[in-house]
Amino acid sequence: MSDFLRSYLTVGIFLGVGIALVTTMLGVASLLRPTKPSPQKHIVYESGVDPVGSGWSQSQIRYYIFALLFVMFDVEAVFIFPWATRLEAYGLFGLIEMFIFIFVLFLGLVYAWRKGVLRWV
Repeated sequence: MSDFLRSYLTVGIFLGVGIALVTTMLGVASLLRPTKPSPQKHIVYESGVDPVGSGWSQSQIRYYIFALLFVMFDVEAVFIFPWATRLEAYGLFGLIEMFIFIFVLFLGLVYAWRKGVLRWV
């Protein structure tokens, strides 16, 4: 067997042992835990306060858009960090390529700003 396949076999063995260990522990826990069902356990818990009203509420879409914009620019940092650590190896081509990447993201930020998405009302 080649070293390449042997390394995958090692990963497969560790994966199988991990899955078996998790299922065994969950099975043992389900056998040992006490089960006393009651209607009180199905009530929504809100920081120790009895819930008032229904649990459904409508939230505004702008909060989700704001969160997605945050994730988008956070992922930008994930792409910039490895580039910054290897800047000398990439040379001028890598520098120009990263400026284009940042410029495209900047255009997206300007577009969102002009549409009023970043306004927290």
